[in-house]
Amino acid sequence: MRRYRWLAVLPTLGLLGGIPFANRVQPYIAGLPFLLAWIVGWVVATSIIMGLIYRLDKRNDAAAEVAVSPVDHPIP
Repeated sequence: MRRYRWLAVLPTLGLLGGIPFANRVQPYIAGLPFLLAWIVGWVVATSIIMGLIYRLDKRNDAAAEVAVSPVDHPIP
């Protein structure tokens, strides 16, 4: 398994692990209670992290396709 795929664990830890700590704080951010702002922030961060994983995965797959030439694998 590629190491960068472990980035997918971050949103889970942020959402599930951080809620008990974020729930104790009472300020408002952009008119939202802190807990709701925390969840919205992690939803946005999840999209960014998944996009990063996708980009990293595409780079490695494209490099593997370039490295394999048709001469190495002839079609029977």
